[in-house]
Amino acid sequence: MCGIIGYLGSHEASPFLVEALKRLEYRGYDSAGIATVNDGALDRRRAVGKLVNLADLLVHTPLRGRSGIGHTRWATHGGPTETNAHPHQASRVAVVHNGIVENFRELRAELAAAGIGFETETDTETVALLTNHYLAQGDSPRAAVERVLPRLEGAFALLFLFAGEDDLLIAARKGSPLAIGHGDGENFVGSDAIALAPLTDRITYLEEGDMAVVTRQSIEIRDREGQLANREMKQVTLDTARVDKGGHKHFMAKEIMEQPQVVGNAIKHYLGEAGTNISLPGEGVDFTRVERMILVACGTAYYACLTAKYWLETLARIPVEVDIASEFRYREPPVTPGTVALFVSQSGETADTLAALRYCQGKADMILSVVNVAESSIARESDLALPILAGTEIGVASTKAFSCQLTVLLLLALKAAQDRATLAEPERERLTAALRGLPAVLNRALDSDGIAATLSQQLAEARDILFLGRGLMYPLALEGALKLKEISYIHAEAYASGELKHGPIALIDKRVPVVVMAPRDALFDKSISNMEEVMARGGKILLISDREGLHAAGDGVWKGIELPYVDPVLTPILYALPAQLLAYHTAIAKGTDVDQPRNLAKSVTVE
Repeated sequence: MCGIIGYLGSHEASPFLVEALKRLEYRGYDSAGIATVNDGALDRRRAVGKLVNLADLLVHTPLRGRSGIGHTRWATHGGPTETNAHPHQASRVAVVHNGIVENFRELRAELAAAGIGFETETDTETVALLTNHYLAQGDSPRAAVERVLPRLEGAFALLFLFAGEDDLLIAARKGSPLAIGHGDGENFVGSDAIALAPLTDRITYLEEGDMAVVTRQSIEIRDREGQLANREMKQVTLDTARVDKGGHKHFMAKEIMEQPQVVGNAIKHYLGEAGTNISLPGEGVDFTRVERMILVACGTAYYACLTAKYWLETLARIPVEVDIASEFRYREPPVTPGTVALFVSQSGETADTLAALRYCQGKADMILSVVNVAESSIARESDLALPILAGTEIGVASTKAFSCQLTVLLLLALKAAQDRATLAEPERERLTAALRGLPAVLNRALDSDGIAATLSQQLAEARDILFLGRGLMYPLALEGALKLKEISYIHAEAYASGELKHGPIALIDKRVPVVVMAPRDALFDKSISNMEEVMARGGKILLISDREGLHAAGDGVWKGIELPYVDPVLTPILYALPAQLLAYHTAIAKGTDVDQPRNLAKSVTVE
């Protein structure tokens, strides 16, 4: 969630810190700040709102120094104020933090008993005050941090800067990601490779429990036991960390339009250029031994899992349970022999999903993950990580990552069907061929951008919007409603179409648009019946379907969006696009911040 950057070099730190923080804006934030050490003196600047406010402040009151730390804050403890903004400083130490210190109240009470007061409402200030308390007792910066870290409960990525120490940064992680960038006579620390990409292409990812002592010439990493740790340095391809908008007004628009390409990349990765057999990395999975699968995720990734449940059960005949990560781990569900647990996360750092994965370790026969960041914690802690190859996704509302997640999960279901011989070979080859042709179909579907923009002018006037879908379209209805509410702030709900008469139909009137996702498939006639129920009560139907579906629906439909016909198995990937376009253009019409919607963060690294 929060973004962290640190710099030690031969140049003024402030410009590097601010530029890196700009690359972390996608994570979501409501305030920002930096701190530097100059001739031994520690100082900081903080501002509420967008980074431009911090940049303006630095023009009027510059911050000198060739070592420094920076932070974009997404408020948890305490509102978005300058006082609560990071870095937090306690005399000789400044701290930036991503995560939550769960026992900060107990630590505050201890500090208060020692006569130490507080200025903020945050948990992070406690870390700074406790560190400074140990410094005042005569500890060195390193010794003080070593005493502080074991006392912190919860998840954190921490970066410390000290007065009188212009060649020292100390970094630590527990639960939240942190990486070190290697330079020549300079070194860096950041939340992810995106922040570090303009500075270096040589990255070392800290592992759980690591602490790093960083100078301009050296990096010393110790594990949770205090032993020297030889963490691998990796060469990062800078193209994967590009964050330009490519001529589009918003990152979300660019990422929607990239979907034919990135979906095609995922298909080629698992199918090869011309093959029909699906290959998984490493030793793959022996699906003949799988008796049950558990799929766990949060948000949009959870809806990808709901879709995969249909595929895995229908095509591969594997019983599947799907759960929200934040509920799964606390229910302590039994994980029986023959179970494969699969976790889906764009960032690979989603705190609840990572905790659920760790719960399953040692219980499930195998841990699989579907991730976009190959070096993420979830990927590293899985027995097998399946990359979705979506490339860097900056918009908070997931678009291309969702379609790539769906693509990889469908490929996984087809591989399971192949291994278990639950699908006739000609049928599997037909679906594989259809999947190869999907990028071209997605390209044609993007032609609906214009009609989506027109319809969104009217959707933007609604206070409530309903989404309906059956079968594979039900998870897509859920995803469509989520997209709309998270970036346009319009209240939207989704229901399985068959559930309409069991309560939600009471919401229908002429002021409530109802978006129905209904390709011409085996359930289409039932969807028509549900639409008739809506129209009989004055509801306005916006039908997303293919040409035959729109024709069969008749004249009572308020508006329609026509999509190309595709095999019903592939419809979730195709129908994601108009749902995204409707949300995007409705948000534009409402004048909201499309790429960084209020209260949301891209990578949710706290519970």
